[in-house]
Parts: sequence; C-alpha cells; structure tokens
Amino acid sequence: MSQFKSEQEAAESGVYIRKIQSFVKREGRLTPGQAKSIEQNWPTMGLEHKNGLQNFAETFGRVAPVVLEIGFGMGKSLVEMALHESDKDFVGIEVHRPGVGTCLSEAAEQNAHNLRVYEHDAVAVFADCIADNSLARVQLFFPDPWHKKRHHKRRIVQSEFVQKLKNKLAIGGVFHMATDWEEYAVHMLAVMSEAEGFKNQSATNDYVPRPEQRPLTKFEQRGHRLGHGVWDLMFERVS
Repeated sequence: MSQFKSEQEAAESGVYIRKIQSFVKREGRLTPGQAKSIEQNWPTMGLEHKNGLQNFAETFGRVAPVVLEIGFGMGKSLVEMALHESDKDFVGIEVHRPGVGTCLSEAAEQNAHNLRVYEHDAVAVFADCIADNSLARVQLFFPDPWHKKRHHKRRIVQSEFVQKLKNKLAIGGVFHMATDWEEYAVHMLAVMSEAEGFKNQSATNDYVPRPEQRPLTKFEQRGHRLGHGVWDLMFERVS
C-alpha cells in the first residue's frame, strides 16, 4: 500500500488491498422464529446497502432526527430506545443474521415503526448509504475490544473512521460510545480527544455518567454486581 496514495489508486493499478475488518462474522444458526421474522419484516424494516444513498425522510415518511447504532447485537436495547424516543427515527447496523432476526421480531411485536435495519458492514454503509450532515446521533455500545495488542488495528474507533463518521453527523450531533473494557475506553478517549471537529461533553473532559437514553442491559447489571466498570463517552460535532 505504501507505493499508493489511496485504495482507489491501488485498484486502478490492478492491486487489491485487503481491508482490515473490525468484526468477525460468526453466522450462527437461525432459529425458525428468527428466519420467519426476517421473511415477514424485512420488506418493511430492512434497508439494503446495494440501494445506495438513503433518503431518511422518504424512508420513514417524515422529517425527524436520525439516530444510527453500529452493531446492535440482538437489538433489544435498540428497540427500547426507539420506543422511548418516538420523536426520533432509528437505524441499526448489524452483521450477524440471528441478531437481525431477533431485532426485527422485537420491533414488530412492540410496534417500533421508527426503526429500520441494515445487515451489512457498518463501514460500507457509512461510505455508501449515509448522507453527510444527516445524523443527530451515532451510537457504538460495547463493540469488540480486540484486547490482544496485535489486534488493536481491528478496533472500529480509529482516527480515519472517526473523521468519516464526523461528516455524517449534523453540527451539534453526538457520537456516543460505551465499553466495559477500561483499556478500550482509554483508547477511545485518546482517539476522540485528538479528532478534529469534536468536543467532549464530559465536565471532566473524560467520561460521562450513563445517560438515561442508553438502557441498562442485563449483562451490564450483572457486571455492576460483580464490580465491573462501564465507561460512556459522548463527543459532539462542533465544526
């Protein structure tokens, strides 16, 4: 890659540059319920990366602030947030199909009409489907910390991705992160503190208390009982 200025330049020269991914796709086995949920609900709640740039006003049938979550897992907390903040529209991105199925099932059961989902790589969705200045909030909760040092390059919170993400946020929009790995929290704080165009919303210039908008998961409750920490970071786009 060092002889090329960009991946595009390499591609034009016939050289393929293998991209580092921030996730490993563990497909898992779909339950009959998850498969049925995808079949029934994808036509109304699913978004396709191949369709390119998304017009959220058309997608949701209204103009409202848009919140995007990267890696929603099984989707329970995402559905809860969509129901609690009904004045906003929510978009979730997840690569694991069983989680997509469970999320769609929960959303349909709870009538979360303000929720849509992608089953795709978040980096590609950001690049190809999200318009600049279109998001009110981006959420990244408990991403894979890639705790081994040789895997740190796989962490999604890196300077290059953060700058791409910043462009998708409207001025005043917030990037909200949470992790239960202190070392990853330190990494996130370091990356975000150096990122241009962001301001830390922490009064102490580090971490913030868990805001009410982020539901407390069963996993997190168990961690609290065992004395485990959780770190929330919220950075506002200011320029």
